[in-house]
Amino acid sequence: MSSTNRSDARDTHIADYYVTPIEDIELFLNEFEKVEQLDWLNSKILDPCAGGNEEIPEYEAYHPMSYPVAIHNIYNKHIDTIDIREDSFAFTKGDYLQIKLDYQPNIIITNPPFNQAVEIINKALVDVADNGYVIMLLRLNFFGSKDRFSFFQKQLPKYCFVHHIRIGFTDKKDKETGKLILDKEGNPKKGSTDSIEYCHMVWQKGYKPEFTQLKVI
Repeated sequence: MSSTNRSDARDTHIADYYVTPIEDIELFLNEFEKVEQLDWLNSKILDPCAGGNEEIPEYEAYHPMSYPVAIHNIYNKHIDTIDIREDSFAFTKGDYLQIKLDYQPNIIITNPPFNQAVEIINKALVDVADNGYVIMLLRLNFFGSKDRFSFFQKQLPKYCFVHHIRIGFTDKKDKETGKLILDKEGNPKKGSTDSIEYCHMVWQKGYKPEFTQLKVI
């Protein structure tokens, strides 16, 4: 979720649904590959907040599930998906925090609702297989909270990949009609970038680093 009053975006109309750009995910995946060579093709992978939505006639567009698409684009891999929204393309509809998995993913990766990020990370670190990875897109200032200080003392991420270009989550709309402006492929064009820097934080289950390795991408 992006930074201004958007932590509850899954409860709003689809026009106000803030979608992670696939190209920013692909940028991260390519950079992450340089430091950790994971077997993505043979791994069990879960996106617990997968998003996406079916086509809405008045907006003449739809949003795919960003992380599943990016992972398929790079690794030709289909992944498991959960989302709380009924209009999502996710295979399982429900609240990840209330779902008990019947298997252990090797990788859990998503853009979580910001106001539930700690809870989702904690659950993911329980659900993921030993030595598995939990990857979350978060605001860079997620590091800077008194409320999360105790969390980071116990669960410091192994890596932090900072996106030096601020990510744009909203779609570009026509000022007069309010309809989405589409590119040549029929996908919504992205609007203005967000007001804060974002990063992909990476935890590895069972790994307790004394400090986080940071890379600007």
